[in-house]
Amino acid sequence: MIEPRAAALLRGAVVVLLSGGRDSVCLLDLATRLAGPVTALHVNYGLRAEAGADEAFCAGLCRRLGVPLHVHHAGAPSGNVQAWARDVRYAEAAKHDGLIATGHTATDQVETVLYRLAASPGRRALLGMPARDGRIVRPLLECTREEIAAYCTERDLPWREDATNESPAYARNRIRHQLLPALRSLHPAAERNILRTLAILRDEAAVLDELVPAEPDLDRLAALPPALARLALTEMAGRVGGHNISSRLPEILALSRHGTQTLDLGGGLRAVAEYGRLRFDHGPAEPPAPRVLDVPGSVAYGAGWLTCQEAADGAFDADALGPRLDVRPWRAGDRMRPVGLGGSRTLQDLFTDRKVPRDARIHVPVVVSDGEIAWIPGVATAEAFKVTPATTRKVRLAWRHLDSAAE
Repeated sequence: MIEPRAAALLRGAVVVLLSGGRDSVCLLDLATRLAGPVTALHVNYGLRAEAGADEAFCAGLCRRLGVPLHVHHAGAPSGNVQAWARDVRYAEAAKHDGLIATGHTATDQVETVLYRLAASPGRRALLGMPARDGRIVRPLLECTREEIAAYCTERDLPWREDATNESPAYARNRIRHQLLPALRSLHPAAERNILRTLAILRDEAAVLDELVPAEPDLDRLAALPPALARLALTEMAGRVGGHNISSRLPEILALSRHGTQTLDLGGGLRAVAEYGRLRFDHGPAEPPAPRVLDVPGSVAYGAGWLTCQEAADGAFDADALGPRLDVRPWRAGDRMRPVGLGGSRTLQDLFTDRKVPRDARIHVPVVVSDGEIAWIPGVATAEAFKVTPATTRKVRLAWRHLDSAAE
């Protein structure tokens, strides 16, 4: 039965990403039975002649199931179309409260593992998609497409077929229509065996996650048996999408225990030792592009969404903020006057006080009113923009990320 496997993830408020295809239709019906409140989100990318009919179908299905539907028209694509479409739907979903539910299935999981096996060297690339990743949940990840089709038929649920799923232009379609049939011809249980291997690798990865901290002490790492130390390095590098660097163990262990030292490992990966603690990354990240936020209004910024709404319990004076706010990354030398601290502080000190990791700081939005920093989500609110007895109009600022939210 599909319901027991999906029930563990479908709890509380849920936003279902609804394309109109079989898997998302099944997911929406399950969500209405197992979770609540439920909202459906359909993104009309406008890339296919059938896009309007898909939108109309989703609207009709939601009326039938009694689910509110939000439709977003995506506009012109940019760059890699599939990556752009993914970014658009997740950014739109991040505006809503609750879990973000996708219709990925066990069959999708097998296709993902096969693709990564060919395209992404490293053990961690073979772990597939997790059932839960921050706010994103995949309740159908243990269900095959055949089971989902049977569920929809039993529940008298129609769905839309996407003709592009047959096109060999996409790598996933070539895996589905060429590679998987070839594997089944070698062994009829090929897909089940891949999923079983995936489950074993996940169990082993969970053990490694417990044994290998995010930033281990170099001296403790050096005290491990060499084989275990190499395995730990491979696990750490894999967490950031890196390749197998176990052969570089002696160089990594030779990094300084004082101050900060880096080691280039190739492919953009580097090892960073900070006061004896080790981590891996791909070098300094690019900051998000600056944006403008209307008061009230909303705007995408980096991997999240900023909103400004009038609210009786708002913490900001709308008139003090002004009609428009600049949103940008922090800069060296930035200062602000936080509420209750009685003077100005550098953002660097505030980040340190709030224990914001160095690598994360570049992604935190800095909200500026007429040149003065007004708010940094999760860090500080400026004294000049707080609500006072003279305030006549209050607004609430909120920063929503796929993994979290701050106000």
